[in-house]
Amino acid sequence: MKFISILLFCLFVCGKLNAQLYPLAGLVLDTEGAGLKGALVSISGCENTLYTDKEGRFFVDGLKRGNHQVMVSLGGYYAQKLLVNIQNRQTSIKVVMKTSDQQLKEVVVKHSLIAARRQEESLNIEVVGSEFIQRNLGGSLMKSLERLPGIKTIGIGSGQSKPLIRGLGFNRVLVVDKGVKHEGQQWGADHGLEIDQFAAAEVELVKGAASFIYGSDAIGGVIEVKPASAPQKNTLGGSIDLIGKSNNNLYGTSVNLFGRREHWFLDTRVTYQNYGDYSVPTDTVFVYDYAVRLHNRQLRNTAGRETGLHLATGYVKENFRSVFYFSNVYNKSGFFANAHGLEPRRVNTEMHDASARDIQMPSQQVNHFKVVNRSDYRMGVHKLEMELGYQQNFRQEFSQYVNHGYMPPVYPDGLSVSPELEREFDKQVYSINLKDMITLGNHQFTAGFNSEYQDNTINGWTFLVPSFKQVTAGIFVYDKYKIGERVLLHGALRYDRGQIRMFKYTDWFNSELTTDGTTIAEKLIRANDLKRSFNSLVWSVGLNYNHEQFLLKANAGKSFRMPIAKELGANGVNYHYFSYEKGDPTLAPEQSYQLDLSLGWNEARWSVLISPFYNYFPNYIYLNPTANHDFYYGAGNQIFQYAQSEVIRYGGELQLKYRIWKSLSAEFLGEYLFAQQISGDKKGYTLPFSPPASALFNLSWSPAPESALRHSYFSVDYRLTTRQDNIVPPEKKTPGYGLINLQAGTKLNISGQQLALSFQVQNLLDTRYLNHTSFYRLIELPEQGRNIVLSLKMPFNISLKQTE
Repeated sequence: MKFISILLFCLFVCGKLNAQLYPLAGLVLDTEGAGLKGALVSISGCENTLYTDKEGRFFVDGLKRGNHQVMVSLGGYYAQKLLVNIQNRQTSIKVVMKTSDQQLKEVVVKHSLIAARRQEESLNIEVVGSEFIQRNLGGSLMKSLERLPGIKTIGIGSGQSKPLIRGLGFNRVLVVDKGVKHEGQQWGADHGLEIDQFAAAEVELVKGAASFIYGSDAIGGVIEVKPASAPQKNTLGGSIDLIGKSNNNLYGTSVNLFGRREHWFLDTRVTYQNYGDYSVPTDTVFVYDYAVRLHNRQLRNTAGRETGLHLATGYVKENFRSVFYFSNVYNKSGFFANAHGLEPRRVNTEMHDASARDIQMPSQQVNHFKVVNRSDYRMGVHKLEMELGYQQNFRQEFSQYVNHGYMPPVYPDGLSVSPELEREFDKQVYSINLKDMITLGNHQFTAGFNSEYQDNTINGWTFLVPSFKQVTAGIFVYDKYKIGERVLLHGALRYDRGQIRMFKYTDWFNSELTTDGTTIAEKLIRANDLKRSFNSLVWSVGLNYNHEQFLLKANAGKSFRMPIAKELGANGVNYHYFSYEKGDPTLAPEQSYQLDLSLGWNEARWSVLISPFYNYFPNYIYLNPTANHDFYYGAGNQIFQYAQSEVIRYGGELQLKYRIWKSLSAEFLGEYLFAQQISGDKKGYTLPFSPPASALFNLSWSPAPESALRHSYFSVDYRLTTRQDNIVPPEKKTPGYGLINLQAGTKLNISGQQLALSFQVQNLLDTRYLNHTSFYRLIELPEQGRNIVLSLKMPFNISLKQTE
């Protein structure tokens, strides 16, 4: 701790020293010599987004000596790229833009910046924008990202899913929304992610351990959802998204409206989706050997509604910005009626089958409210950033009262809890992130502090996880050191400390206990008061080497994860798994060591990228099925006990791209994962939800830039997935399968506005298959059948007269 304090103090003192940093001034003109207002200027070594003023001028300070790449773009003009040499004085440049009828060059600049970020990060990252999301729209944001190699989801019906990165999920994958860690009830396999995919402007995925920046829960990777940037000055505009899906008769819309004058802006969005029961390519499913007939091949009671309300407002200047984000995402959906509770036979099929759009019990509703403030300030060699966040995740699960164990056969009238409220979780979270980025010569230091406080209360007539309060805090230092133009070294150190306090829970009903031949009736204690503290020191080292077409990235690091309340204190029935789950209050923090490597080669017509990894857990936490059964609370269900074991994991991803002709290209995306427990009761077995190897073959057609159809595309995906024989009981083996998906789209100019039309056919051949990472795969429930997705994006922009 003393070492880190001294290091932070040294960084602060060094930041006050006068570094060799210089300004750059520029003038952007058209071919007639008139200044161009609103041109986007991006400069290597400068993270600020710059726009030219009404005279076409821009100015930036704080650039180090040497060569810098400057890119200038503006709609209707060819993007310009030039190399500028900064010396020991102010440098001035003039850029002349030529008119063009090509596609918007902002897209080209964006992808160039993404490529630069990939080259500068030692971690394995993927970055996608809103166009990728629209082109691959799934039932949720995580489902839309599943096309990326190494990314899978645990599907929960048609509207809910949670992410897996290289086979790790739940609290091992951290989701960051608007700079703040998204906190819901992510421990549950049946709990989706409360994120509106229409509000995501860009998504960055980090594959591999990233605890040195984000702390606990980033042990498997990070998914960062980024909002839209502030609108350009003196603009008013927005967009209307329309979407429809055939499989579950979904219809929805998302309406965006934004405006900005000089420094103040406002950005709003309203999203609504309504969907019915989804269909599968079979007439009968077997729920633990009980045959369930399906009405019209639909899973009864899987309909849902989703609403998202978003507001962003803030103040933006060249060296300072402060933005407030408000969001409220609400979802109500049903659980497959025949796969919930202890008696799937007690289902009123006539009531459920009367309508495919109603939501009956069992069901869930979740409301996630979030307020975030993000502020940053540039001061000399420093860039100071702060994020403050508040979240409330309110989740309720409803089901008819069913007694088991010693629960009374009839629900008592005197209880304050509704007989329909199975479980309730109310989590409130307060977050703060502080960061200082310091540029000193070839060093870019980052020093930061993160802290979070959680208060989670429970309610309902059943018990699984106790109420708890949790506080965590961590500090870190991170250095990027540039050696010439080809080599970049990384080093990071982080210290975290956390504390969780769980609260006693006593049954509301009496159970019979027999001691020394005497039987008594009393309310049993399901969870005791518990207070645990944890700390961890983690590190990371990395290397980037970029030389012309060749790319090399290597990273080694240690990550950690605090055990969560469910792992420490669970003591109840999981109605979705027909299991009785018990926590272990003595669990130690999870530790992980990981090696990552990326090797890439880029040519004009083809490129290849291979990304192998190796991962070692000395104490992986897992849910171990035992030979015991619980009769007090669980009606004789098998007991699953949380335990720890050594685990090794290795695998990787392979990406190949080849341009066959000017308008035709091919792509191959492959992924493989091997996981094995090397100690404990399940020694020799893999881990739950371990995805099988898969490969995606793609063929895409897009006309040449000079063609009248240049904004159109047509794409065919064939995904081949191997069978999964490497399982851990009570999992079952899943057979291999092949899927064909189609994507097509175009852009149309109507009255000066560009409409984007996207069309998909998912599971074209209506193939019956089991997804090994699906929540319902445990009861051998197949995935959705053929699904036609149609989406339309209609942007509109209104120029405002600038106030002189």
